[in-house]
Amino acid sequence: MTQPLLHVRGLGLDVPDLSAQGRRDKAVRAILQDVNFSVEAGQALGVIGESGSGKSSLARALTLLMPPQRGFIEFDGAPIGPEMDATRLRDYRASLQLVFQDPMSALNPRRRVGASIVRPLEALNRLNGQRPEQAAAALLDRVGLPVGFASRYPHELSGGQRQRVNIARALALKPKVLIADEVTSGLDVSAQARIVELLESLRRDERVSLIFISHDLSLVRSLCDSVLILRGGHVVESGNSAEVFAQPRSEYTRKLLDSIPLPVPDAHWLDAVEG
Repeated sequence: MTQPLLHVRGLGLDVPDLSAQGRRDKAVRAILQDVNFSVEAGQALGVIGESGSGKSSLARALTLLMPPQRGFIEFDGAPIGPEMDATRLRDYRASLQLVFQDPMSALNPRRRVGASIVRPLEALNRLNGQRPEQAAAALLDRVGLPVGFASRYPHELSGGQRQRVNIARALALKPKVLIADEVTSGLDVSAQARIVELLESLRRDERVSLIFISHDLSLVRSLCDSVLILRGGHVVESGNSAEVFAQPRSEYTRKLLDSIPLPVPDAHWLDAVEG
C-alpha cells in the first residue's frame, strides 16, 4: 500500500470568539474539529458543505495561513507545522498551492498578467535562467490562454480567464497539490467547463493532486475520486465519491444530496458546451 502524499489526522482549528462576553482575548471558537483524510498523488478529493461548514478554513489550515492548534499534517512523509524553519515552510507552501474563489481580488489590478504569473518564481529565485517573459508565456499556454495576455491587466479579462491566470500563477512553482477553493463559483457554464477540463488535465498529465472545494455537487461527483462532507467543522461522512453519492450513510449527506438535483454524469458534457 502506497503512502499518501498528504495525510491529515485529528486536525483542529480555533479562532477568537468575538461574540463572547468578558475576556474576549481568551475566548475561542472551534471551526474545525477532528478532521481526518488522505490524498494520494494524482487523486482528487472533493470537499462539500454548506456555508460556514469550515471548507475554506480547511484550505487555510492546510497551507498554514491559519495554523491549526490540534492534530497533525504529514506531507510527502514529513511532519508539517508552524514550528518549521523558514526554508521548510517556504518549500511546503510552494508544493501546496491555493487558488482562491474570487479571481479578481486575488490579482493585483495594477500589475500586468505576465508579471503576476512569474512573481512567485522571482520571489523564490526559481526562474533558473529563464527570462520572465518566457516563463509567463509557457504558463499561459499551459492553462490555454494566448501568450499575448501577458501584457494585459486583470480588468481586461473575463472571470474565467482571470481564474486561469490564477491557476497559472499557482502552477509556476510546480506544486504537488492544488487546492481549488470554489474556483468555478460565479462563472458561466462554458467558463466552468474550461476550468474543470484544465484541472482534470493537470491530474492526468502531471499527477497533480487536487483538493476541490465546491458547493456544486455535480462537479464534485464528476471530477473527484473521494469526497469529504463537512458540517459545523466536523466530518460527517467521507469515502469513495461514487459510493457516497450512491449510498450516503449520514442523514445530513442524504438531505444535502436530496436538496439539489444531480444529473447523471455525461462523458461528453464538455463537447456539448463547446458545440
